[in-house]
Amino acid sequence: MTITKLKEQILEVLKTDDRVWAVGADDKKELNQTSLLSLVEKIDENIIQLLLEDDNIRDKFFVKIKDVYVFKTNDFVFFMEENKVNNMYTQYKNQIGLTDGKRFIDDSKDVVLNWPFKDCILEGGQSTEEGMDNYFQWQETTMKDKLDDKGNKIKDGRKNIKEVDVEGHYEQKQAKRKEIFFNEIIAADEIDRLEEPKAFVNWKRHTTKGEEAVKELKRDEDGTIKDNLIIKGNNLLALHSLKKEFAGKVQLIYIDPPYNTGNDGFQYNDNYNHSSWLTFMKNRLDIAKILLKEDGLIFINIDHFENHYLKLLLDSIFGRDQFVNQIVWKRRGGSMNQPNCYGNVVDYILMYSKNDKYKFFPQKSLNDEHTQKYIKERFNNKDSDGRLFMKSPMINPSFRPTMMYDYKGYKSPEKGWLVNLEKMVSLDKQNRLFFPENKNHRISRKIYLDEYEGQPVDCLWTDINVINPMSKEALNFVGQKPEKLIHRIISSATNKGDIILDFHLGSGTTAAVAHKMDRQYICIEQMDYIDNCVKRLKTVIGSSNKDNGQIFESLKVDESGVTQLVDWKGGGDFIYCELAKWNETAKDKINDFTSLDKLIEFFDTLYYKYFLNYNLKIKEFKEKVITEDNFKKLSLEEQKCMFLSMLDLNQMYVNESEMEDTKYDLSDDDIALTKQFYNKED
Repeated sequence: MTITKLKEQILEVLKTDDRVWAVGADDKKELNQTSLLSLVEKIDENIIQLLLEDDNIRDKFFVKIKDVYVFKTNDFVFFMEENKVNNMYTQYKNQIGLTDGKRFIDDSKDVVLNWPFKDCILEGGQSTEEGMDNYFQWQETTMKDKLDDKGNKIKDGRKNIKEVDVEGHYEQKQAKRKEIFFNEIIAADEIDRLEEPKAFVNWKRHTTKGEEAVKELKRDEDGTIKDNLIIKGNNLLALHSLKKEFAGKVQLIYIDPPYNTGNDGFQYNDNYNHSSWLTFMKNRLDIAKILLKEDGLIFINIDHFENHYLKLLLDSIFGRDQFVNQIVWKRRGGSMNQPNCYGNVVDYILMYSKNDKYKFFPQKSLNDEHTQKYIKERFNNKDSDGRLFMKSPMINPSFRPTMMYDYKGYKSPEKGWLVNLEKMVSLDKQNRLFFPENKNHRISRKIYLDEYEGQPVDCLWTDINVINPMSKEALNFVGQKPEKLIHRIISSATNKGDIILDFHLGSGTTAAVAHKMDRQYICIEQMDYIDNCVKRLKTVIGSSNKDNGQIFESLKVDESGVTQLVDWKGGGDFIYCELAKWNETAKDKINDFTSLDKLIEFFDTLYYKYFLNYNLKIKEFKEKVITEDNFKKLSLEEQKCMFLSMLDLNQMYVNESEMEDTKYDLSDDDIALTKQFYNKED
């Protein structure tokens, strides 16, 4: 049976159930897909019965196990999504794999608030390869498998025992130390306040004179904020808070998001769920597209694990026709021998535009292997003053009658010279022409090595390596990108003064390079290592520390990275601020607790002061659940997860519209500056 016939048959058998048809559609030609899939996922008895009674549908979507038919829910949902009446499968051909197992990512309205960052905070001095945890794990034993007094296993010897008592013991074990970063997802029917603009607090301006209070935000003649901004807080919420002020104004977006590899030694609570990662990216890229200028570009750094899936996602958001380049960055020269595959030495940078009018400036390179070989082979002529040069023929590739003339006894080529007579005379006077002894040969132009700007950069970048851990630029930060990499990207897509956005700031490289290149930047980071980004930027500007208004120390201007390349001398300023926390504060407190007793002690504060889920059975949890032995046996991290799950994820930060409510205790200055940010009058 063809797909079309099968779809028609499904629609026919469903006509007896009014719940799955559009309201008012008496002819039952307009299927309510959402209602149908919701009923299917709930294993609705009537729907399943209707499908089961048809032989063809039963053969396709049911599997028989002994005398029972089991409905293949995911197969049915996927089939219906692929073959929507008004959205046929051909429209999804570029979205292969972009599903959560039930429906296409594009159709999902879920929001992933957080993702476990590949460079999450480590305990003091810990690397991803060191540190051991001792822990106790419950091991179940049965009457068939018991322990003697010395802890050795003994066999009971009985056979055909259908039910036995389960006993057990705790075994002490060791494992590499693990960090937990909680991944929070909000379903569509739970989202109400999430994307509203948020309040900002803890404003500070950093200048060459030190840290100062922010009194006023700088604006250009069009009223757009011109301050460099470093924002601490959830990047999805921060992006939505930028929307009113910066929609359509960002020239370049560069991000280096979490790669979702699972290879960096951390434990994440979703086991690197692929669809969650895609949803996480989609939530942020949707708003990023709104912020991007019409002639802007977005560059996304990614590795081979998610590169192809990310491209499909970007195709769906920006449009397949807006794919500009896939840059292959050879980040290191070699790798360890791999026993079962080729060693990976590259990352990828996907480049997309908002439309075909994007701004792009071609780049040149002197340092890659190809260019160095080219220089060695071609710049092999020495001038009278010792300068090396290569000869470049002055012959025109296409016929130009205005370029046909004889010069100093050298006859015109068949199609003419490359320049007109006036330009030829000018080059001759500057000693930039090479005249062969045989006048039947052609004149060439001298291109001097000391003036050579390099070969045009193509999409294979082999001249920029990962940061040497012994270099001044190295910050002991997992995933730190070299400043030269960001410099090339910024140079290719922006002019001085243009706005650059990075909402996965990490080690702060984008902000540091943008500042040195005199670009405006807006950077967002949620993790506490944003403090190190601020310190890094203070060395970029050459900030000073003050005591009672007196300057007592000046920081030496950063000399690493692209400082010499762009002739950076220091100067400028930037503003640091934070999204005003609310439930996020409760989350921080829960994560910091070291015992169940502390968690229980905090519970009263939790439900009196913060916002909990509306359907939470507070009394039952307080009086029953936390007193049970099974709850007490959970690991502390699992207990924390229980407490964290109670928080209303719509209320993690303070909305701008509610910031003057006294319960949030925001200062008058923070309220005033937030109003300034949103350009609101008192």
